[in-house]
Amino acid sequence: MFKGYILPSLLMLALLMPPSVTIADNLNLKEGHPDQHSVVNGDTLWDISAKFLQDPWRWPEIWEVNPALENPHLIYPGDIIFLSYVDGKPVLKVNRSETRIAGGPNTVILSPYPRISTLDHAIPMIPYDAIRQFLDHPFIMTPEEVEHAAYITASEEGRLISGNDHKIYVRGLPNTYSEFDVIRPGTPYYNNPKRKKEILGYEAIKLATAKVEAFGDPATLRIKHSAKEVLVGDRLVPSRQQDISQNFNPKAPSKQVSGQIISVPAGITRVSQFQIAVVNIGTVDGLKTGNILAVFQQGREVRDPITGQKVQLPDERAGIMMVVRTLNRFSYALIMEASRDIRLYDMVRNP
Repeated sequence: MFKGYILPSLLMLALLMPPSVTIADNLNLKEGHPDQHSVVNGDTLWDISAKFLQDPWRWPEIWEVNPALENPHLIYPGDIIFLSYVDGKPVLKVNRSETRIAGGPNTVILSPYPRISTLDHAIPMIPYDAIRQFLDHPFIMTPEEVEHAAYITASEEGRLISGNDHKIYVRGLPNTYSEFDVIRPGTPYYNNPKRKKEILGYEAIKLATAKVEAFGDPATLRIKHSAKEVLVGDRLVPSRQQDISQNFNPKAPSKQVSGQIISVPAGITRVSQFQIAVVNIGTVDGLKTGNILAVFQQGREVRDPITGQKVQLPDERAGIMMVVRTLNRFSYALIMEASRDIRLYDMVRNP
């Protein structure tokens, strides 16, 4: 097979019983689901799954993969996804189709038709823009990372504020990188936001990038792409790599987890679909990339009109999120569905 290409043939997703019947721990078809769907530009695997499943994140549980396919996630615009039956069970089949010029632009052949396509043309699992905005989101540094990070000890000509093309002098700089992000520790994030005792980390606000001109103690760097003023005492870390994958295997955590949202994008207190939030659970809690978490909001406390007693109403589910990056004590998660505004300090746990 040629490098960079794949010859897809048939993708099968085993899809449960009709809406009134459940299998695999209440895995249900969505009421009113279509019989088929024609994949178009802009579709995502999540969107397509949501047309057929009540819980679209559970599609990996019911895929029956054709052994000929190297990657079951490869679906392309023009493919036809439709319901069928195999051994009495409903399945979703993907016909690799080709538009016939002779039949006009709206003529689609539904029989399986092999074709060679570049991997770049396959539809993504989630919108690319959702991942891009994660890369721009202020990241978090642990207290230890802040303590040991390189720092600006002086600026060119004693400037109080530095910006584009200015020199800075940095101590503690590792000589294994040539480009660094200039950051400033901001808001502290606590494991328990109400008690505010144990700090998990600090918001790391990116101010600029800087390129090494000479290593030493101090090292000499020149500021590039300054977005905010740079001050003596600001920290430097190796420039973050844009290495967040768009391919995830969504599933529930392997054990029970429970936590809270401790950070949302700067300047707002509520988030909605395809925005990033930070939760105070991570790899030490067993969390992995692709894990799905349900978001809950605490029920109101009301007074019983008969007894006069205070009654705590049940927690309300507000949406679901998918973990896109894990660290030791906290994780970044993308809001995939939101039935209401999701807020700072909302609870998260197994779906």
